[in-house]
Amino acid sequence: MTHIAIIGSGPSGCYIADMLAKRVPGASLDIYERLPTPFGLVRAGVAPDHHQTKNITRQLDRILSRDNISFIGNVNIGVDISYQELKDHYHYIIFATGASIDKTLNVAGEHHRGVYGSGEFSRWYNSHPDNADLAPLLSENVAIIGNGNVALDILRILSKDRNELRKSDINPIALDTISNADIKNIYIIGRRGPEDTSFTPMELKEALSQENLAFHIDKAVIPAVIPEYIPTEKIVAAEKNIQLLQSMPSPIHVNNSTIHVHLLFNSSLREISSYNNNVTSIELAINSQPRNVSETTNTRLSLDVGTVISAIGYTTDLIESVPYDETKGTIAHQDSYVEIGVYAVGWCKRGANGVIPSNRADASALGKTIIAAWENTVPLLHKEGFSGISTLLEKRNVTYVSYDDWQRIDKAEVKRAEMGKLREKYTSVSKMLELLD
Repeated sequence: MTHIAIIGSGPSGCYIADMLAKRVPGASLDIYERLPTPFGLVRAGVAPDHHQTKNITRQLDRILSRDNISFIGNVNIGVDISYQELKDHYHYIIFATGASIDKTLNVAGEHHRGVYGSGEFSRWYNSHPDNADLAPLLSENVAIIGNGNVALDILRILSKDRNELRKSDINPIALDTISNADIKNIYIIGRRGPEDTSFTPMELKEALSQENLAFHIDKAVIPAVIPEYIPTEKIVAAEKNIQLLQSMPSPIHVNNSTIHVHLLFNSSLREISSYNNNVTSIELAINSQPRNVSETTNTRLSLDVGTVISAIGYTTDLIESVPYDETKGTIAHQDSYVEIGVYAVGWCKRGANGVIPSNRADASALGKTIIAAWENTVPLLHKEGFSGISTLLEKRNVTYVSYDDWQRIDKAEVKRAEMGKLREKYTSVSKMLELLD
């Protein structure tokens, strides 16, 4: 029997498990997850108002239910089980751990109260146990640093009417906090120009169509044509984004409930100021070259904001003894290959970029590589797989969560939700485990 361990139960991990389960005869696949709950970023990162995207969990759940795939939750690789122990018990190991660590802003004042990473902030409103108790300070004026889809996700969650979010799986404490914040202005700040953002046109169009938002932009910064330095593969999206921004009308129907959204381009965060450790303002430097963000003018812009949310990207978390690329913030690899029998896929391989279909394509490519390797190394040496790992977990008093256990947690979350709400997630690992006693 070929024993394969996959570390991470998000889309990348599930997709490659599905492919290998179908294509490698006699394979036994174990998907390890640090939390008792599967699905990674789909459960804990996708915005609560994007129900359609979250519905992919149905497909992922069918993968986990396959006879030759086992879900093993509540096991922290590198802590409960070492990297070497995995290599001792499995023929192949695939890391699909994603990228969840917020990149630092590297400016003075980033540790003041009121500054948050988009990763921790989105985990808070998505009821992730790591950040369910974040209790962020939300002021009337909020700055979001970054020009990607995550920035737009946070914009929507901070600005949508309570009733629009009430039926989602948003953390109810987060919903109360956001609804009571009385936000007036949201600044979305990017280092480069509008032609070089990472927004997808669909996400930008959705934000621009939100009725309670009044968008403000200096249209003089919008180029008439796409500059030559934009990569070929990004030209179509850039053209659509430019068209959306150019056709954006000036605010007309403004009232007390309107939230003003200021799109600031070619602007780099330089400093975060505070009083009694609470954020009071930020200072921006205006960039002189759209493609060279290190070249700034002497022009400075100060904004009175009390909350700063950085959405500038993520790095992969370190796992003890697993090769790591400090420069890229990913697992160290060469075209997915880490070392003999060990591979990386998804965001922990290529960085935090691309959407769910990108991870599927990545998983498919790696699956073909592993199948070719397997075909050239049969017969394999005997290894125990999870039967040996389970003995270690028992000795260490680590309670692992099976697929059937996850089904019980899933049903309990759906059942405890109020009328009309999709589910009410548990925010505590201990509460989830109590359900299984």
